[in-house]
Amino acid sequence: MNYTTQMDAARKGIVTDQMKIVAEKEHISVEQLMAWMAEGKAIIPCNKRHTALSPSGIGSMLTTKINVNLGTSRDMTDLDMEFAKVQSAVDMGAEAIMDLSSYGDTQKFRRHLTKNCSAMIGTVPIYDAVVYYHKPLIEITSQEWLDIARMHAEDGVDFLTIHCGINKETAHKFKRNKRLTNIVSRGGSIIFAWMEMTGKENPFYEHFDELLDICREYDVSLSLGDACRPGSLADGTDACQIEELIALGELAKRAWEKDVQVMIEGPGHMPLNQVAANMEIQKTLCHGAPFYVLGPIVTDVAPGYDHITSAIGGALAAASGAAFLCYVTPAEHLRLPTLDDVKEGIVAARIAAHSADIAKGLPGAMDWDNAMSTARKQLDWDKMFELAIDPEKARAYRESSEPEKEDTCSMCGNFCAVKNMNRILEGEIVSIFDE
Repeated sequence: MNYTTQMDAARKGIVTDQMKIVAEKEHISVEQLMAWMAEGKAIIPCNKRHTALSPSGIGSMLTTKINVNLGTSRDMTDLDMEFAKVQSAVDMGAEAIMDLSSYGDTQKFRRHLTKNCSAMIGTVPIYDAVVYYHKPLIEITSQEWLDIARMHAEDGVDFLTIHCGINKETAHKFKRNKRLTNIVSRGGSIIFAWMEMTGKENPFYEHFDELLDICREYDVSLSLGDACRPGSLADGTDACQIEELIALGELAKRAWEKDVQVMIEGPGHMPLNQVAANMEIQKTLCHGAPFYVLGPIVTDVAPGYDHITSAIGGALAAASGAAFLCYVTPAEHLRLPTLDDVKEGIVAARIAAHSADIAKGLPGAMDWDNAMSTARKQLDWDKMFELAIDPEKARAYRESSEPEKEDTCSMCGNFCAVKNMNRILEGEIVSIFDE
Protein backbone atom coordinates (compact mmCIF):
# COMPACT_ATOMS: atom_id res chain seq x y z
CA MET A 1 0.00 0.00 0.00
CA ASN A 2 1.56 3.27 -1.12
CA TYR A 3 -0.79 5.65 0.67
CA THR A 4 -1.63 6.26 4.33
CA THR A 5 -5.15 7.69 4.40
CA GLN A 6 -8.00 8.13 1.95
CA MET A 7 -7.06 11.80 1.71
CA ASP A 8 -3.47 10.90 0.94
CA ALA A 9 -4.66 8.50 -1.78
CA ALA A 10 -6.89 11.18 -3.31
CA ARG A 11 -4.03 13.67 -3.41
CA LYS A 12 -1.79 11.09 -5.08
CA GLY A 13 -4.45 10.17 -7.65
CA ILE A 14 -4.80 6.64 -6.27
CA VAL A 15 -8.32 5.21 -6.60
CA THR A 16 -9.17 3.11 -3.55
CA ASP A 17 -11.85 0.44 -3.29
CA GLN A 18 -13.69 2.68 -0.83
CA MET A 19 -13.75 5.55 -3.33
CA LYS A 20 -15.21 3.28 -6.01
CA ILE A 21 -18.01 2.15 -3.67
CA VAL A 22 -18.84 5.69 -2.53
CA ALA A 23 -18.79 7.10 -6.07
CA GLU A 24 -21.22 4.38 -7.17
CA LYS A 25 -23.52 5.05 -4.19
CA GLU A 26 -23.52 8.78 -4.94
CA HIS A 27 -23.87 8.42 -8.73
CA ILE A 28 -20.81 10.58 -9.36
CA SER A 29 -17.44 10.00 -10.98
CA VAL A 30 -14.53 8.78 -8.90
CA GLU A 31 -12.51 11.69 -10.28
CA GLN A 32 -14.96 14.25 -8.91
CA LEU A 33 -15.05 12.52 -5.52
CA MET A 34 -11.25 12.44 -5.35
CA ALA A 35 -11.05 16.15 -6.12
CA TRP A 36 -13.33 16.99 -3.20
CA MET A 37 -11.46 14.59 -0.90
CA ALA A 38 -8.09 16.08 -1.81
CA GLU A 39 -9.40 19.48 -0.68
CA GLY A 40 -10.91 18.12 2.54
CA LYS A 41 -14.47 18.95 1.42
CA ALA A 42 -15.52 15.28 1.40
CA ILE A 43 -14.31 12.38 3.53
CA ILE A 44 -14.67 8.60 3.71
CA PRO A 45 -14.22 7.51 7.36
CA CYS A 46 -12.84 3.97 7.13
CA ASN A 47 -10.42 2.59 9.70
CA LYS A 48 -8.11 0.02 8.15
CA ARG A 49 -9.21 -2.45 10.84
CA HIS A 50 -12.96 -2.09 10.26
CA THR A 51 -13.28 -4.91 7.75
CA ALA A 52 -17.09 -5.17 7.93
CA LEU A 53 -17.56 -1.56 6.79
CA SER A 54 -19.70 -0.55 3.83
CA PRO A 55 -18.07 2.86 3.26
CA SER A 56 -20.01 6.09 2.92
CA GLY A 57 -18.92 9.56 1.90
CA ILE A 58 -19.60 12.68 3.95
CA GLY A 59 -19.70 16.11 2.30
CA SER A 60 -22.24 18.83 1.54
CA MET A 61 -22.20 17.93 -2.15
CA LEU A 62 -23.07 14.29 -1.37
CA THR A 63 -26.30 12.83 -0.01
CA THR A 64 -26.88 13.84 3.60
CA LYS A 65 -25.86 11.10 6.03
CA ILE A 66 -27.26 10.38 9.49
CA ASN A 67 -25.61 9.19 12.68
CA VAL A 68 -27.24 7.23 15.51
CA ASN A 69 -25.97 7.67 19.08
CA LEU A 70 -26.08 4.51 21.20
CA GLY A 71 -24.30 2.96 24.15
CA THR A 72 -24.57 2.04 27.80
CA SER A 73 -24.86 4.29 30.82
CA ARG A 74 -24.54 3.70 34.56
CA ASP A 75 -28.31 3.20 34.81
CA MET A 76 -28.71 1.13 31.62
CA THR A 77 -26.05 -1.52 30.99
CA ASP A 78 -27.91 -4.05 28.81
CA LEU A 79 -25.47 -4.82 25.96
CA ASP A 80 -27.98 -7.08 24.20
CA MET A 81 -30.41 -4.18 24.02
CA GLU A 82 -27.69 -1.94 22.56
CA PHE A 83 -26.84 -4.61 19.99
CA ALA A 84 -30.53 -4.73 19.02
CA LYS A 85 -30.58 -0.94 18.62
CA VAL A 86 -27.52 -1.13 16.37
CA GLN A 87 -29.11 -3.74 14.11
CA SER A 88 -32.35 -1.76 13.95
CA ALA A 89 -30.43 1.40 13.05
CA VAL A 90 -28.54 -0.31 10.23
CA ASP A 91 -31.73 -1.93 8.92
CA MET A 92 -33.39 1.49 8.83
CA GLY A 93 -30.64 3.06 6.75
CA ALA A 94 -28.38 4.83 9.25
CA GLU A 95 -24.90 5.33 7.80
CA ALA A 96 -23.10 5.72 11.14
CA ILE A 97 -23.29 4.44 14.70
CA MET A 98 -21.71 6.44 17.47
CA ASP A 99 -20.89 4.46 20.59
CA LEU A 100 -21.25 6.78 23.57
CA SER A 101 -20.94 4.05 26.21
CA SER A 102 -19.97 5.42 29.59
CA TYR A 103 -20.26 2.34 31.82
CA GLY A 104 -19.47 -1.37 31.84
CA ASP A 105 -17.33 -3.29 29.34
CA THR A 106 -17.11 -0.56 26.76
CA GLN A 107 -14.38 -2.24 24.75
CA LYS A 108 -16.46 -5.40 24.28
CA PHE A 109 -19.28 -3.38 22.73
CA ARG A 110 -16.90 -1.29 20.61
CA ARG A 111 -15.05 -4.32 19.23
CA HIS A 112 -18.33 -6.06 18.47
CA LEU A 113 -19.35 -3.05 16.39
CA THR A 114 -16.14 -2.82 14.39
CA LYS A 115 -16.16 -6.58 13.78
CA ASN A 116 -19.78 -6.96 12.72
CA CYS A 117 -21.35 -3.63 11.81
CA SER A 118 -21.42 -2.34 8.22
CA ALA A 119 -22.06 1.27 9.27
CA MET A 120 -19.33 3.75 10.14
CA ILE A 121 -18.41 3.59 13.82
CA GLY A 122 -17.58 6.67 15.88
CA THR A 123 -16.63 7.07 19.54
CA VAL A 124 -15.73 9.72 22.10
CA PRO A 125 -12.54 8.50 23.81
CA ILE A 126 -12.89 11.15 26.52
CA TYR A 127 -15.90 9.29 27.97
CA ASP A 128 -14.08 5.98 27.91
CA ALA A 129 -11.00 7.33 29.67
CA VAL A 130 -13.05 7.97 32.80
CA VAL A 131 -14.44 4.40 32.64
CA TYR A 132 -11.19 2.69 31.68
CA TYR A 133 -8.86 4.27 34.22
CA HIS A 134 -11.43 4.18 37.01
CA LYS A 135 -9.82 6.95 39.00
CA PRO A 136 -10.54 10.59 39.83
CA LEU A 137 -10.57 12.90 36.81
CA ILE A 138 -7.77 15.06 38.18
CA GLU A 139 -5.42 12.04 38.29
CA ILE A 140 -5.68 11.21 34.57
CA THR A 141 -2.49 12.32 32.81
CA SER A 142 -2.16 14.00 29.43
CA GLN A 143 -0.55 10.86 28.02
CA GLU A 144 -3.37 8.67 29.34
CA TRP A 145 -5.93 10.76 27.45
CA LEU A 146 -4.00 10.18 24.23
CA ASP A 147 -3.53 6.47 24.98
CA ILE A 148 -7.30 6.00 25.04
CA ALA A 149 -7.59 7.60 21.60
CA ARG A 150 -4.98 5.15 20.32
CA MET A 151 -6.84 2.22 21.88
CA HIS A 152 -10.05 3.20 20.07
CA ALA A 153 -8.16 3.53 16.79
CA GLU A 154 -6.63 0.09 17.31
CA ASP A 155 -10.13 -1.30 17.97
CA GLY A 156 -11.19 -0.26 14.47
CA VAL A 157 -13.19 2.92 15.06
CA ASP A 158 -13.73 4.97 11.86
CA PHE A 159 -13.99 8.42 13.43
CA LEU A 160 -13.08 9.87 16.79
CA THR A 161 -14.86 12.82 18.31
CA ILE A 162 -12.19 14.75 20.15
CA HIS A 163 -12.90 18.05 21.89
CA CYS A 164 -9.72 19.84 20.84
CA GLY A 165 -11.13 23.34 20.51
CA ILE A 166 -11.78 23.95 24.20
CA ASN A 167 -8.29 25.23 24.88
CA LYS A 168 -7.26 27.78 27.51
CA GLU A 169 -8.15 30.67 25.22
CA THR A 170 -11.62 29.29 24.50
CA ALA A 171 -12.14 28.56 28.21
CA HIS A 172 -11.30 32.18 29.09
CA LYS A 173 -13.80 33.36 26.50
CA PHE A 174 -16.44 31.09 28.02
CA LYS A 175 -15.81 32.38 31.55
CA ARG A 176 -15.91 36.02 30.42
CA ASN A 177 -19.18 35.60 28.51
CA LYS A 178 -21.79 34.09 30.81
CA ARG A 179 -24.20 31.57 29.34
CA LEU A 180 -27.68 30.51 30.31
CA THR A 181 -26.75 26.80 30.17
CA ASN A 182 -22.94 26.85 30.46
CA ILE A 183 -21.20 23.91 28.66
CA VAL A 184 -23.62 21.08 27.80
CA SER A 185 -21.23 18.83 25.88
CA ARG A 186 -20.33 15.80 28.02
CA GLY A 187 -16.85 15.49 26.54
CA GLY A 188 -16.38 19.24 26.60
CA SER A 189 -17.41 19.54 30.25
CA ILE A 190 -15.01 16.73 31.24
CA ILE A 191 -12.04 18.34 29.50
CA PHE A 192 -12.95 21.79 30.84
CA ALA A 193 -13.18 20.39 34.38
CA TRP A 194 -9.82 18.62 33.97
CA MET A 195 -8.19 21.83 32.72
CA GLU A 196 -9.64 23.87 35.58
CA MET A 197 -8.53 21.38 38.23
CA THR A 198 -5.03 20.74 36.86
CA GLY A 199 -4.28 24.17 35.43
CA LYS A 200 -2.99 22.44 32.29
CA GLU A 201 -3.78 22.93 28.61
CA ASN A 202 -6.24 20.60 26.89
CA PRO A 203 -3.99 17.57 26.15
CA PHE A 204 -5.63 16.95 22.76
CA TYR A 205 -4.92 20.55 21.75
CA GLU A 206 -1.42 20.63 23.23
CA HIS A 207 -0.45 17.30 21.67
CA PHE A 208 -2.53 17.58 18.50
CA ASP A 209 0.31 16.39 16.30
CA GLU A 210 0.53 13.13 18.25
CA LEU A 211 -3.22 12.68 17.85
CA LEU A 212 -2.83 13.21 14.10
CA ASP A 213 -0.11 10.58 13.96
CA ILE A 214 -2.52 8.06 15.52
CA CYS A 215 -5.24 8.97 13.01
CA ARG A 216 -2.85 8.77 10.09
CA GLU A 217 -1.58 5.34 11.15
CA TYR A 218 -5.06 3.74 11.17
CA ASP A 219 -6.80 6.09 8.71
CA VAL A 220 -9.14 7.34 11.39
CA SER A 221 -11.11 10.48 10.64
CA LEU A 222 -11.25 13.24 13.22
CA SER A 223 -14.58 14.66 14.22
CA LEU A 224 -13.48 17.90 15.86
CA GLY A 225 -15.91 18.13 18.75
CA ASP A 226 -17.85 21.24 19.70
CA ALA A 227 -17.39 21.46 23.44
CA CYS A 228 -18.96 24.91 23.34
CA ARG A 229 -22.05 24.09 21.30
CA PRO A 230 -25.04 26.03 22.64
CA GLY A 231 -27.35 24.09 24.94
CA SER A 232 -30.18 26.61 24.75
CA LEU A 233 -31.54 29.05 22.22
CA ALA A 234 -30.29 31.91 24.38
CA ASP A 235 -26.68 30.75 23.88
CA GLY A 236 -26.88 30.26 20.11
CA THR A 237 -24.05 31.80 18.05
CA ASP A 238 -22.40 33.38 21.09
CA ALA A 239 -18.78 34.40 21.54
CA CYS A 240 -17.74 31.09 23.05
CA GLN A 241 -19.18 29.03 20.18
CA ILE A 242 -17.48 31.21 17.55
CA GLU A 243 -14.16 31.26 19.39
CA GLU A 244 -14.11 27.47 19.41
CA LEU A 245 -15.09 27.33 15.73
CA ILE A 246 -12.09 29.50 14.87
CA ALA A 247 -9.84 27.09 16.78
CA LEU A 248 -11.40 24.08 15.00
CA GLY A 249 -10.78 25.69 11.62
CA GLU A 250 -7.11 26.12 12.48
CA LEU A 251 -6.88 22.51 13.63
CA ALA A 252 -8.55 21.29 10.44
CA LYS A 253 -5.80 22.88 8.37
CA ARG A 254 -3.15 21.22 10.55
CA ALA A 255 -4.88 17.86 10.08
CA TRP A 256 -4.93 18.27 6.30
CA GLU A 257 -1.19 18.93 6.34
CA LYS A 258 -0.83 15.34 7.58
CA ASP A 259 -3.49 13.95 5.21
CA VAL A 260 -5.91 13.27 8.07
CA GLN A 261 -9.60 13.45 7.19
CA VAL A 262 -11.65 15.91 9.25
CA MET A 263 -15.21 16.93 9.91
CA ILE A 264 -16.41 19.68 12.22
CA GLU A 265 -19.11 19.24 14.85
CA GLY A 266 -21.68 21.97 15.17
CA PRO A 267 -24.69 23.13 17.16
CA GLY A 268 -26.66 22.41 19.17
CA HIS A 269 -29.62 24.60 20.17
CA MET A 270 -30.36 27.81 18.28
CA PRO A 271 -33.27 29.82 16.88
CA LEU A 272 -34.39 28.76 13.42
CA ASN A 273 -33.34 32.08 11.87
CA GLN A 274 -29.71 31.46 12.89
CA VAL A 275 -29.30 28.01 11.35
CA ALA A 276 -28.45 28.94 7.75
CA ALA A 277 -26.08 31.68 8.93
CA ASN A 278 -24.25 29.19 11.15
CA MET A 279 -23.65 26.91 8.17
CA GLU A 280 -22.09 29.81 6.25
CA ILE A 281 -19.94 30.81 9.23
CA GLN A 282 -18.68 27.25 9.59
CA LYS A 283 -17.98 26.97 5.87
CA THR A 284 -15.86 30.13 6.03
CA LEU A 285 -14.05 29.59 9.34
CA CYS A 286 -13.43 25.87 8.74
CA HIS A 287 -12.47 26.11 5.07
CA GLY A 288 -15.25 23.94 3.67
CA ALA A 289 -14.68 20.89 5.91
CA PRO A 290 -17.82 18.73 6.23
CA PHE A 291 -20.13 19.93 9.00
CA TYR A 292 -21.67 17.43 11.44
CA VAL A 293 -24.61 18.89 13.38
CA LEU A 294 -26.63 17.79 16.39
CA GLY A 295 -30.07 18.97 15.31
CA PRO A 296 -29.93 21.92 15.48
CA ILE A 297 -32.74 21.92 18.03
CA VAL A 298 -34.84 24.99 17.30
CA THR A 299 -36.96 25.28 20.43
CA ASP A 300 -36.25 24.31 24.05
CA VAL A 301 -39.81 23.59 25.18
CA ALA A 302 -40.55 20.19 23.62
CA PRO A 303 -39.04 17.41 25.77
CA GLY A 304 -40.48 14.15 24.50
CA TYR A 305 -40.66 15.59 20.98
CA ASP A 306 -37.08 16.64 20.35
CA HIS A 307 -36.85 14.32 17.34
CA ILE A 308 -39.21 16.86 15.74
CA THR A 309 -37.42 20.00 16.94
CA SER A 310 -34.20 18.44 15.67
CA ALA A 311 -35.61 17.40 12.29
CA ILE A 312 -36.84 20.94 11.64
CA GLY A 313 -33.40 22.38 12.32
CA GLY A 314 -31.60 19.50 10.62
CA ALA A 315 -33.50 19.88 7.34
CA LEU A 316 -32.62 23.56 7.15
CA ALA A 317 -29.02 22.95 8.23
CA ALA A 318 -28.43 20.24 5.61
CA ALA A 319 -30.14 22.29 2.89
CA SER A 320 -27.77 25.12 3.85
CA GLY A 321 -24.57 23.06 3.74
CA ALA A 322 -24.39 20.59 6.65
CA ALA A 323 -23.24 17.15 5.51
CA PHE A 324 -24.01 14.88 8.45
CA LEU A 325 -26.97 14.89 10.84
CA CYS A 326 -26.80 13.38 14.29
CA TYR A 327 -30.24 12.01 15.09
CA VAL A 328 -32.11 13.10 18.17
CA THR A 329 -34.68 10.81 19.78
CA PRO A 330 -37.89 11.69 21.64
CA ALA A 331 -35.98 10.70 24.80
CA GLU A 332 -33.37 13.46 24.40
CA HIS A 333 -32.90 15.41 27.66
CA LEU A 334 -34.97 12.77 29.50
CA ARG A 335 -33.45 9.24 29.44
CA LEU A 336 -31.44 6.69 27.53
CA PRO A 337 -33.49 5.92 24.40
CA THR A 338 -35.41 2.67 24.02
CA LEU A 339 -35.56 0.66 20.80
CA ASP A 340 -38.75 2.51 19.82
CA ASP A 341 -37.13 5.87 20.62
CA VAL A 342 -34.21 5.00 18.37
CA LYS A 343 -36.57 4.14 15.54
CA GLU A 344 -38.49 7.41 15.91
CA GLY A 345 -35.24 9.38 15.96
CA ILE A 346 -33.89 7.66 12.84
CA VAL A 347 -37.09 8.21 10.87
CA ALA A 348 -37.14 11.91 11.79
CA ALA A 349 -33.46 12.33 10.84
CA ARG A 350 -33.91 10.47 7.54
CA ILE A 351 -36.88 12.69 6.66
CA ALA A 352 -34.78 15.77 7.37
CA ALA A 353 -31.81 14.44 5.38
CA HIS A 354 -33.91 13.45 2.36
CA SER A 355 -35.78 16.76 2.39
CA ALA A 356 -32.45 18.58 2.34
CA ASP A 357 -31.13 16.47 -0.54
CA ILE A 358 -34.17 17.48 -2.58
CA ALA A 359 -33.65 21.13 -1.67
CA LYS A 360 -29.98 20.89 -2.70
CA GLY A 361 -31.06 19.59 -6.10
CA LEU A 362 -28.99 16.41 -5.93
CA PRO A 363 -29.47 14.30 -9.08
CA GLY A 364 -32.15 11.69 -8.54
CA ALA A 365 -33.10 12.92 -5.07
CA MET A 366 -36.78 13.32 -6.03
CA ASP A 367 -37.08 10.00 -7.85
CA TRP A 368 -38.24 8.30 -4.65
CA ASP A 369 -40.91 10.96 -4.10
CA ASN A 370 -42.08 10.76 -7.71
CA ALA A 371 -42.44 6.99 -7.42
CA MET A 372 -44.55 7.43 -4.28
CA SER A 373 -46.73 10.04 -6.00
CA THR A 374 -47.27 7.71 -8.94
CA ALA A 375 -48.33 4.90 -6.59
CA ARG A 376 -50.76 7.29 -4.86
CA LYS A 377 -52.27 8.37 -8.18
CA GLN A 378 -52.77 4.70 -9.03
CA LEU A 379 -54.13 3.93 -5.52
CA ASP A 380 -51.54 1.16 -5.33
CA TRP A 381 -51.43 0.65 -1.58
CA ASP A 382 -48.86 -2.15 -1.58
CA LYS A 383 -46.49 -0.04 -3.65
CA MET A 384 -46.98 2.89 -1.26
CA PHE A 385 -46.07 0.69 1.69
CA GLU A 386 -43.01 -0.60 -0.14
CA LEU A 387 -41.81 2.93 -0.85
CA ALA A 388 -42.59 4.38 2.58
CA ILE A 389 -39.70 5.46 4.79
CA ASP A 390 -41.32 3.34 7.51
CA PRO A 391 -43.35 0.61 5.72
CA GLU A 392 -44.35 -1.10 8.96
CA LYS A 393 -46.04 1.98 10.39
CA ALA A 394 -47.74 2.92 7.12
CA ARG A 395 -49.22 -0.56 6.72
CA ALA A 396 -50.31 -0.70 10.38
CA TYR A 397 -52.15 2.63 10.10
CA ARG A 398 -54.17 1.48 7.11
CA GLU A 399 -54.96 -1.91 8.62
CA SER A 400 -56.15 -0.29 11.84
CA SER A 401 -58.94 1.56 10.01
CA GLU A 402 -60.02 -0.44 6.98
CA PRO A 403 -62.37 1.40 4.61
CA GLU A 404 -65.62 0.10 3.15
CA LYS A 405 -64.07 0.18 -0.32
CA GLU A 406 -60.52 -1.07 -0.81
CA ASP A 407 -59.59 1.64 -3.30
CA THR A 408 -60.16 4.40 -0.75
CA CYS A 409 -59.13 5.13 2.82
CA SER A 410 -61.27 5.81 5.88
CA MET A 411 -60.52 9.53 5.68
CA CYS A 412 -62.25 10.32 2.39
CA GLY A 413 -64.13 7.23 1.26
CA ASN A 414 -66.19 8.07 -1.83
CA PHE A 415 -64.95 11.67 -1.62
CA CYS A 416 -61.43 10.52 -2.56
CA ALA A 417 -60.10 13.15 -4.97
CA VAL A 418 -57.55 10.79 -6.50
CA LYS A 419 -60.14 8.06 -7.24
CA ASN A 420 -62.69 10.51 -8.61
CA MET A 421 -60.22 12.38 -10.81
CA ASN A 422 -59.01 9.10 -12.30
CA ARG A 423 -62.62 8.17 -13.12
CA ILE A 424 -63.62 11.57 -14.49
CA LEU A 425 -60.58 11.73 -16.76
CA GLU A 426 -61.48 8.28 -18.08
CA GLY A 427 -64.96 9.55 -19.02
CA GLU A 428 -66.93 7.94 -16.18
CA ILE A 429 -69.96 9.47 -14.47
CA VAL A 430 -69.22 10.15 -10.80
CA SER A 431 -72.04 10.38 -8.26
CA ILE A 432 -70.05 10.19 -4.99
CA PHE A 433 -72.90 10.37 -2.47
CA ASP A 434 -74.94 7.28 -3.27
CA GLU A 435 -72.20 5.01 -4.53
